[in-house]
Amino acid sequence: MEETISLKEIFEVIKKRLLLIIACVVGAALIAAVASFFILTPTYESSSQFIVNQGEQTQDAQFSSEDIRTNVEIINTYNVIIKSNAILDDVSASLNEIYSADELKDKIQVTSEENSQVVTVTATDEKPSLAVDIANTTVETFQDKIPDIMNVDNVSVLTKAIMGDDPSPVAPKPMLNIAIAVVLGGMVGVGIAFLLAYLDNTITTEDDIEKQLELPLLGVISHINPEDIRGDQLAKQQSRRGKGGLNAQKKSI
Repeated sequence: MEETISLKEIFEVIKKRLLLIIACVVGAALIAAVASFFILTPTYESSSQFIVNQGEQTQDAQFSSEDIRTNVEIINTYNVIIKSNAILDDVSASLNEIYSADELKDKIQVTSEENSQVVTVTATDEKPSLAVDIANTTVETFQDKIPDIMNVDNVSVLTKAIMGDDPSPVAPKPMLNIAIAVVLGGMVGVGIAFLLAYLDNTITTEDDIEKQLELPLLGVISHINPEDIRGDQLAKQQSRRGKGGLNAQKKSI
């Protein structure tokens, strides 16, 4: 027999475990805040751009659509060459081998807009000045070596990477991390609440008897607190004392 759960039962489970859910949300937010502000190391980005064009052009020459399409197609090849050891080995040497070629591959990202001849090289590092050096050195090295590699001279530097007066890290993002942690904490808390409700097979209500035992309910014995018993006994004693006083008055009369 397939079991179903009503919307009312869902709210009852959440209400019953509300403190647990809140604790999960608060705990996840605190962990994310501590990790973002005190554990994770800030990283910085810096970008340099170059444009792919015709290497040898006369003053009156104009670009045709075929030339532009050819340049756009060759950019995909350039994106691979930039992150190859043929380029990054020289970049590593220019940076006094602070990073190896393999390490530089993880720190460099090469992107280009669709149907655009502009290529952006973005470097990421824990030091903003070093991120600038990596981006600029990579583009300059690529510009110097691409004529020997492909026998073409169609790369021009468009913009160089610069470091601002007050560079801000791109990661971590504390507010975003905390927001994600709050959502995940709430999901985990609700999941634990329903898991506990599913594993709880104790009989606490009249409906549980009918569902679990599949037997009709004949009667209910109310629970009596000790305070209620004492209150009843005290009321009976006072009543008896009142009757005893009336009997004594009758006898005296």
